[in-house]
Amino acid sequence: MSAGDVTSGTSAPLGATVLPGGVNFSIFSKHAVMLELLLFDSENAAQPSRIIPLDAIKHRTHHYWHVFVPNLRPGQVYAYRAHGVFDPDRGSWFDPSKILLDPYGLAVVLPETYDRWAAARPGDNAAVAMKSVVADPNRYDWQGDLPLRRPFAESVIYELHVHGFTRHSSSGVPVEKRGTYAGLIEKIPYLKDLGITAVELLPIFQFDAQDCPPGKTNYWGYAPVSFFAPHQAYSSQTGSLAALDEFRDMVKALHRAGLEVILDVVFNHTAEGGRTGPTFSYRGLANDVYYILDKEKSRYADYTGCGNTLNANQSIVRRLIQDSLRYWVSQMHVDGFRFDLASILSRDEEGRPLANPPVLWDIESDPLLAGTKLIAEAWDAAGLYQVGSFIGDRWQEWNGRFRDDVRSFLRGDNGTVSAVATRILGSPDIYGHEEREAEQSINFVTCHDGFTLNDLVSYNHKHNEANGENNRDGSDNNLSWSCGAEGPADGPIVEAIRNRQVKNFFVLELLAAGTPMLLMGDEVRRTQRGNNNAYCQDSDISWLDWSLLKQHSDIHRFVKGLIGFRQRRDVVTEGAALSLNQLLHRARIEWHGVELNRPDWSDHSHSLAFTLRSLRARFLLHGILNAYWEPLSFELPPVPAEHQQEWRRCIDTSLDSPDDISPWESAPVVRPTTYLAQPRSMVLLARALEGNVSEVE
Repeated sequence: MSAGDVTSGTSAPLGATVLPGGVNFSIFSKHAVMLELLLFDSENAAQPSRIIPLDAIKHRTHHYWHVFVPNLRPGQVYAYRAHGVFDPDRGSWFDPSKILLDPYGLAVVLPETYDRWAAARPGDNAAVAMKSVVADPNRYDWQGDLPLRRPFAESVIYELHVHGFTRHSSSGVPVEKRGTYAGLIEKIPYLKDLGITAVELLPIFQFDAQDCPPGKTNYWGYAPVSFFAPHQAYSSQTGSLAALDEFRDMVKALHRAGLEVILDVVFNHTAEGGRTGPTFSYRGLANDVYYILDKEKSRYADYTGCGNTLNANQSIVRRLIQDSLRYWVSQMHVDGFRFDLASILSRDEEGRPLANPPVLWDIESDPLLAGTKLIAEAWDAAGLYQVGSFIGDRWQEWNGRFRDDVRSFLRGDNGTVSAVATRILGSPDIYGHEEREAEQSINFVTCHDGFTLNDLVSYNHKHNEANGENNRDGSDNNLSWSCGAEGPADGPIVEAIRNRQVKNFFVLELLAAGTPMLLMGDEVRRTQRGNNNAYCQDSDISWLDWSLLKQHSDIHRFVKGLIGFRQRRDVVTEGAALSLNQLLHRARIEWHGVELNRPDWSDHSHSLAFTLRSLRARFLLHGILNAYWEPLSFELPPVPAEHQQEWRRCIDTSLDSPDDISPWESAPVVRPTTYLAQPRSMVLLARALEGNVSEVE
């Protein structure tokens, strides 16, 4: 094919678009003087089989370079080179020896000899570079599938890592599917049985697994190189487009099981890092557009702790972010997004926080995203903290204060009773002023970043030596308590306390007002052996060991029962239309201590009780929280003589399985006027106010 076979093409849409007779390519680069489109026979080809120069006269409209190439089909491997001024001290990084990914590319492939650092060293890196692949997203048969749009009031989120969920040899998944989208499909019955309603997947945008210390692997995936392409290594198939179909197969299968898919998205930085990092795409096309730079444009602003910061409120980047979100909803059918370090999206082009960040309002006001879940990690690595003040009218927020206050209370810290009471109520001190729904708070105790729940009750200190940084990485402020022995339990007493504490955490997390989020494997006490920063551990430190399901079947049963109890209580399922303040008003909450109506809010108090009324006034719940290290006798609200329904003990975390949690129909009756709550235990009693038992379910 000669150069004359190509035509000028069009500037829209961006990316590689399959059209009748060929493919249209379009890419943004404001200051380039020439671009080259490179076509490769495969991802392992050392050099392009064809180079198509794009000159500014024929192939440029405004700042967009474009060309139509006939006879190309999906699966074609391609990339770019950009020519222009190379002057890093002034923010210009054009280097025609570097292979550049298409920012709008829908698939990415890696050669067998991929080398991250070849993109940072002088010289041609074509043989070892990532490359884009032409794809036609309209060729997939969704068989009528659509996003589920389940309300937050019914949601229980489960944060998991696609690779780590099934990679372990104990998973029972066929070897060729372990650690893949297909492997996750195999475990859908487990997720469905547990009772969760949504999986929140750690980053699945194509990322650079070599963005980590030497000899390690970037396991978490917070190192994006593309905002449109699913991570290729999570596909069980080897074809250049296999990841697209396998990801969609996974989404379709999860939807058929009634489970939503939420993506953890990283729109705050890329894997290109700082000045010494590689040139993959954005740096080599429009460095001063895609990134926030200092005044001299010689260095990158770093509000992420990862070397660079995406310039999210620049118009080109705003469009990229919104186009990405729209693509994942319309073409990949995902149900929602959790925005990593979302507060960075509120910074302007000089890094200053904005009162009304355009990119966030773009996302919120987009009609195509109107039914999509939006969850913000409302802080960044430079100290901007916006929990309770994040912009917008419909964003949910990771509630870091819920995590910290619940951990402090159950550890036995002084001065925590008032705080934990507020967290149980959905954090009205943080969210009450907004007159929003109770589910605005995403309640979590653990997530990928930090200790697992097992390690939270097993270690006083982090143990990150395996990361190769002499245990300097990771937070030292974990609010953890080892229950008397650092690391694996050395006897039944310590183990019993840990088991009880794990159940206590789950009670507060799953029964508090808000939207609960669980961490993969906490329901079977998965351990990372004290590592609280396992970002570079693609090993059994991070993988879910499925043999724990048998070893800790009591905890699994308890969590499953708690989720079922939550989904049945009308405080949650019938309150979707109520604001948090309206819900609390209707609940008629009464606070108690060991004596009725005499709560102890003092700094030295470690216990609390409460009674609340269901929204339809059908039943009462009476909760007892004893974080003290001695048993305490709590007075119970009296049962009127004319009532036949008595208090039933639904939960007591001090009891062994199966007595620790019981469904209403089999929960034992409690007749005494007091209840002895054992040390470090949670108790929940329930009593019908009218009608029969079946009406309460």
